[in-house]
Amino acid sequence: MKIKTDQYAETARRELGNPNSRVFLNLLPAFLSVMRQAAMQSFPDPAAAHAMGGVIRAEALDRLPELLEQFERNATAAGTKVFWAWDGHAANGYILDLALKHGIGYVTKGKSMITEEIGLNDLLEENGIEVWETDLGEFIAQLLGRPPFHIVGPAVNVPVEEIRDLFMDRIGLEKPTTDPVELGLAARNFLRDKFHHMEMGITGVNMAVAETGTIINVENEGNIRFNKSSPRIQVSVMSLEKVVPTMMEAMHLLRLLCRNCTGQELGAYVSLDTGPKNPDEIDGPEELHVIILDNGRTRLYQDPNLREILRCMRCGGCLNVCPIYRRIGGYPYGWAYSGPMGQILNPLLLGLDRTRDLVQSCTLCHACRDACMTGIDHPGLLLYLRSKAAEGDPDLGASPESWPIAWFFKAFAHAAANPVLWRTTVRLVRSLFNRTAREGRVTKAPGPLAAWLESRDFPAMPEKTFHERWADLERKG
Repeated sequence: MKIKTDQYAETARRELGNPNSRVFLNLLPAFLSVMRQAAMQSFPDPAAAHAMGGVIRAEALDRLPELLEQFERNATAAGTKVFWAWDGHAANGYILDLALKHGIGYVTKGKSMITEEIGLNDLLEENGIEVWETDLGEFIAQLLGRPPFHIVGPAVNVPVEEIRDLFMDRIGLEKPTTDPVELGLAARNFLRDKFHHMEMGITGVNMAVAETGTIINVENEGNIRFNKSSPRIQVSVMSLEKVVPTMMEAMHLLRLLCRNCTGQELGAYVSLDTGPKNPDEIDGPEELHVIILDNGRTRLYQDPNLREILRCMRCGGCLNVCPIYRRIGGYPYGWAYSGPMGQILNPLLLGLDRTRDLVQSCTLCHACRDACMTGIDHPGLLLYLRSKAAEGDPDLGASPESWPIAWFFKAFAHAAANPVLWRTTVRLVRSLFNRTAREGRVTKAPGPLAAWLESRDFPAMPEKTFHERWADLERKG
């Protein structure tokens, strides 16, 4: 997947005028948000259940090194081959070597954001190994060469006519149709043939249980279960923060995950795998490989302020309540992660210079924080990243601000700390700002304020501030 985070503003501007995206964004996120709220009411105490998710994830992170070692011991004892990958290059290399060693011609994949993060598909295809996404939405997005639009529905915004033409061109759909059931059947038949002959399946991991060495996946289509049960070789890639201490805690998080993600009390398919299949078992792989991927997360873990984002379970609940996402959709974020979690994860994994617009594109409304099943303070983290970007922190891939912007904020801070200077500045700005007003509305402004008015009008500033009007009333009274 080509990383396009530097094209955020350009893509967002285009998506604001995309009628297909507008239909989806006006319906599904709001619908999922309502479904989530209704599903949470099935808990005897929804607030306590929500808070418990945050406690479990916070405690798991506090014990992360210990839990990862415990998971490795128990998974290895059950026959799993565990590989520690420092970065995406190491993880990709391990998978490629495994495929070449066994003469694999193609692999099938379940929905996996972590393999999108490391660019696994591109590497395998460059080395002559076909890759087939098997989640229907991911399958469509792969054929289109686009990133996921939403976690729940990666291609839900694609017009049915475009899917029809795509399937006729790429998978041999014989009869033109816009019937979603017929199109789904065509994809199913094509992928079932791949499942029937595959020898290597690749998935992500929703959770890994330290006490048993178990990996857990949840889904609604069954393709992940196919990828885990049919091939001789199964590879599951997990980012290191996905580990939890016990099965009991994993089950609580699973209940929260399904409610926050799709408004279900439980997903249609939940797969728990502890090692490869035994000799007397029919289903399951002969070899199970679990890759524990760092890819910059140890660096985040060492910063007490940034560690909090590692609580994220990728439920997508924050996307459904975010006023920014609900206007522009997933494409502008330009990578595997979108919405509020993408605004934090993408900069931390790619560097602030490549993702500066993402960090700034937030209203700080706190809706994401309130919806988060693990209690992540997204607005607080974004403010922290903004401060690091302003400082030009090299550890987070940030260059120093240009001198005009640095000078502007220093001047602003100085004025804000000096009441007389602040009042004088406000009067001057008010005069300049209102000079362009027409019928009480300001439609354009000079300098850096121009961008604010590209897609909105502002009311003209009042002739007097509240404090000035209050002083006048006191003098008259």
